[in-house]
Formats: sequence, C-alpha cells, structure tokens
Amino acid sequence: MESLLGVIVVLLAVSVGAVTAARALKQPPLVGYLLVGVLLGPHALGLAPDTAVTRWLAEIGVVFLMFSIGLEFSLPRLRAMRSLVFGLGGIQVGATIVIVAVVTATTQAFHGISWQAGVALGGALAMSSTAMVMRLAGDRGEIGSAHGKPVVGVLLFQDLAVVPLLVLIPALSGLNAEGDQGLGGALALAMGKSILVLALALLVGQRLVRPWLTVMARRKSQELFTLNVLLMTLGLALITEHAGLSLALGAFLAGMLISETEYRYQVEADVKPYRDVLMGLFFVSVGMLLDFSVIVRDWPVVMLMVLGPMLFKFAIIAALARLFGVGTGAALKTGLWLCQAGEFGFVLLDPAGLNGLIPQEILQSVQAAMVISMLLAPFIIEQSDRWILRIVRNEWLLRSLEIHKIASQTIGSDRHVIVCGFGRCGQNLAQMLDAEKISYVALDLDPQRTREAAAAGHSVVFGDAARRETLLAAGIHRAKTLVITYADRASAVHVLNTVRHLAPALPIVVRARDDADLGSLRSAGATEVVPEVVEGSLMLASHALALAGVPLHRVLRRVREVRDSRYALLRGYFHGSVDDASERSAEVLLRTFSVPISSGCVGATLGSLELGESGVEITSLRRGRERLAISDDLVIQADDVIVMRGASEALAVAEELLSGNLGLK
Repeated sequence: MESLLGVIVVLLAVSVGAVTAARALKQPPLVGYLLVGVLLGPHALGLAPDTAVTRWLAEIGVVFLMFSIGLEFSLPRLRAMRSLVFGLGGIQVGATIVIVAVVTATTQAFHGISWQAGVALGGALAMSSTAMVMRLAGDRGEIGSAHGKPVVGVLLFQDLAVVPLLVLIPALSGLNAEGDQGLGGALALAMGKSILVLALALLVGQRLVRPWLTVMARRKSQELFTLNVLLMTLGLALITEHAGLSLALGAFLAGMLISETEYRYQVEADVKPYRDVLMGLFFVSVGMLLDFSVIVRDWPVVMLMVLGPMLFKFAIIAALARLFGVGTGAALKTGLWLCQAGEFGFVLLDPAGLNGLIPQEILQSVQAAMVISMLLAPFIIEQSDRWILRIVRNEWLLRSLEIHKIASQTIGSDRHVIVCGFGRCGQNLAQMLDAEKISYVALDLDPQRTREAAAAGHSVVFGDAARRETLLAAGIHRAKTLVITYADRASAVHVLNTVRHLAPALPIVVRARDDADLGSLRSAGATEVVPEVVEGSLMLASHALALAGVPLHRVLRRVREVRDSRYALLRGYFHGSVDDASERSAEVLLRTFSVPISSGCVGATLGSLELGESGVEITSLRRGRERLAISDDLVIQADDVIVMRGASEALAVAEELLSGNLGLK
C-alpha cells in the first residue's frame, strides 16, 4: 500500500483497537502502538510496508517528540535537580557510551566494527523510554517517590544528551570510510554549525518569538495561533536540515524558545493532540523494525542483545544511584525502571544505519532487541516492587520499620485526620487542626521534611499514602477523614482508589489546581474537591471589593454565596459565629453514614424517610464510585454512603432510622 492516505487509514484504524485494548489492560498506549507496528509491519502482515511514506510519518513523529522535550526544558528545573541530572544521568550516559564503544571495537562477536560505530551503539543503548516510563510513573503516582526522583533525573539528562549526539553521530558516520584523519575537522564543522544555529535561535529567536506570539494571541483565533506554532516548529526543523543537521534538533530549539514565554501552556494544550497521534505513529514505525526472521535466524544473538544491555544498564544505574545517596531498594528499582531501550535510541541509530556506520546484520539484531526490551518494560515496572522486596532483605526491614513507626504514632488515635502530603498546604492544615485540638497524622515522602517537622513536634512520618499497608498503619479504619493536600491528579486518584477499597465510607477532601480535574477526582471517590483557582479568585475578589469601598458585611455575603453554590458540603457553615458553648446545640454538622445490609431502609426511597421534617438534609449519596443525584424516588441500597447535614440531635435520629433501629414512617 503505497498511498499516503491508505497507510494512514490502516494505521489509525488498527491503532484505535490496539490502544483501547492497552488501556483496558492498564498498559500505556505506547505498548499498543508498538504491537500495531509489529503486526502490520513488512515482516508480518505487510499492511504497512517500510516505504518512504511510513518513514516520513515516523520522521514527523520524531519532530514532535523533540518539540515536546524542548517545551519542557527548564533551567530552574535543571538547577534544582543538577546532582541527579548531570551527576547520575551524565555518568550513566557517558559510561555506557565508553564501555559499549570499547566492547564493540575489541570483541570478535561484533566483527571488529569501528569505535565510531561503538559510540553510536552506546549512545542508542544508553537511552531509556522517557514517554513510557513517565507515563507509567504518572499513572502509578510515583514521580515524587524515592526512586521516582532519580528516574526523572536520568531521563532528563538522556533527553538532553540526544541533542549533541544527533550532531555527533552523523559526523562520525562520515568518517567511517576516511578513517580518523578527518575527525577533528568533521566534528569541528558539525559543532560549529550547531553552535551557530543555537546562537541565532537564542539571540534572535528569543527576541522575535514572544512579540510574534503576542500578536497572534491578540487576534483571539485559536486556529491562527496553532498554525503559527506548527509553522515555527516545522520551519526551524527545515532550517536545521538545510544546515546539514537533523530535523529533530530544529524541533527541540522551537520547543525551547516557546518554553521561555508565557504561552508555553497554551502551546502545549494546542499541540498535544497532534503530538500524541504523531508520536503514536512513530512508535508504530519502531514496532515495524521487529523482523521475526532475524529473531528466528539469530535468536541466541538477539536474546543476548536483549538481556545483555538490560542487565548492564540495570547494574550501572543501580550502582550509580547508590553512590548518589539513594537507598538500596530505591536504587535497584531505579535500575529496573530504566533498563529498557528508549525511543531516542532508534532516532540515533537511523543516521548510523543510513550512512553505513553499523553493518545491517548487526543493526537489525540490535533494533529487534530494543523493540523486545520496550515491550517487556511495562511488565518489569509492574513487578519491580515485588522483586525488590524478595531480593533485598533490608528493604523488608526498612518497610517494616516505616510501617511500625506510623502504627506506633497512631495506635492511640481515634477519629483522627490523615493528612496526605506535608507541604505548605498540609502544614497550614496541621496548624488549624492543632488549634482545634483535633489529632492527625501526616504522611510525606520527603525524608528531610518529615525529619525536621517531626523534630519540631508535628505528627508527621515518612510514608506513601498510596500504599495499602501505610494507610492501614495510619489507622484508616479509625480515622475521621482523609485530606489530600497536593494538587497532583494522577497521584490523588491512586490514593483515592486505595482508600475507597479499604474504607468506602471515609470522607475524603482533595486539593486540585482547577475545576478541570473535578469530574475525575469525584468519580474516583472524592467527597469534596477544592480547586486552588476558585479559592484564589474569591480572596482576590474580596480584597478588590473591600478596597473599592464595598462594606465588609456585603463582601463576606458575596463570598459566602459563591462558596455555598460551589461547595455543597459547606452550605450553612457561614451564617454566623457559634463559638459560644451555649449555641453548640444548634451547630450545623455533617455526618457520613454507610447503610448496613441489615437496615430496614434497604429498598425504601429517600422520600419515605421524611428526614426533611426533622431538619436533616441529604447532601450527597455515593454508590460504589458513582455519585447519584438526590431525589425522593431514589431507592436506598446496602452499602450506600449517605452524607447528611443538620443539628447534632437530628443527625442522631437520622442515623438510628437508617440503621433500622427505628421504624419507617
């Protein structure tokens, strides 16, 4: 099938099914794209042959892959993680290139290929899959964990290392026939071109990009804005190609220039659909490289190339992580998470193969091995925790000590609050809980923060709130409520799923950045979601109204009205002070109740309870993970979680009624 449209239609049709299946199996979509390439490629069904059309699609996918890396490029982020990025990541990439170059140039198994080819192979094998690992880490909520930080640091350096390697490898390819005599001149020419393009982009581009994007933004046309972003990306890629460099380098520069402007997030949102689809087609082209005939013919060599680099990368990354102060279990897990091949490895091998730097028989075996290792990556990451606990006895001891410390701190607590995350928001919450003499236990994954906060007298311990055993040790079945204080949707959903499995009736309050995550967090089981944008806008508006001369009581009333309409659980909380003990009997309270299977109310409707006559209002009803609309005709089922609001005495009567201890009216 030679037509561009025909190839695209076939790839898209099969990709839809493959990605759907991957998501159903809780695997990253990239696995589905790889399998599509394997099945439809020229070495299997042949529906997507290796032609100029498919290679062009793959090249455009690489362009957008590098653009997204440039868009996430951040000097402050590099400075904050410089030890892990330039230390751990730099040594890993450099050591891998040197060792692979020496081994390939001196071992007969590689037919004595040149050291230049060894550098290309080493650079390719040093890469890990940023797209796959970061997706899995985000889904599992482990980006900020003890092993997540070194994983991110190494991946960040690998992504940055691609840029100079894209310059170096084509220059080395040109030396294969000439020997080493022209090495200095060729490398100097290549690096000179790169420096010139980079200087022009930074000096001239930075002065043009922000004003130009501002002009486009003022036109208030999303179509025009997106067209300009695509023009900049592909235009810079074309310029670098004509300069004798790679398309990917130009795309990286375009992303880096835009990342320094205030339009970065808008650009990311606009380009994301195109980027994800084109990156998917790139992974399809990677899967097409898997040649089953090579595996059958040279299976011992292919298996050696699968296991050898994976074991080597695991060993060197784990050892380096230990040298940089990472714990034994986390260091081993870092090695397991990064031992697979990466998408940029195929990008780096492409110029080496096209220019004959690496013999085709070796290149085919290496590419097949890299595809297999990427297909194994999700399984390895999924099982890494279990393997580490079996291998490292100290990890069991550390985990047991962690759980014991949490349990010993909460063993005397009852009706306490579990605070997930002890950053600025968590610490402010803890101060208010202390002021109200409400006991709490805070879980945080920053060892320095937990150590300093505990020394200052706060009830905070090191622990992962997404782990079942940690929540059990924190006394989740005795807790009054749980609060997730960090605005990370993926991690929050992970915690919500674990909590809902252990304690379905426990109220959970979740912090979010804005209303965009409201639906997903509520469907995952959040009782209430508090968006930063809403609260920030309320404070901004209240100060602005007060300074504009609006009386304070009217400002407070406006804020209360907005909160009442936004937060169902807080209605009635802003109608006056009840600090006087004599007024506490009239205080409006919330109560969460799980309907037992033995209740006589099971099968009855909400209207038949006539709770409104006693001053009790049902604010929400959750059945499993679904929040149902409140109506008189709604039939009560066992294990329904009902949130009620009313005075203390009225709530007590309602609980008796729902328990089945009082007859229905």
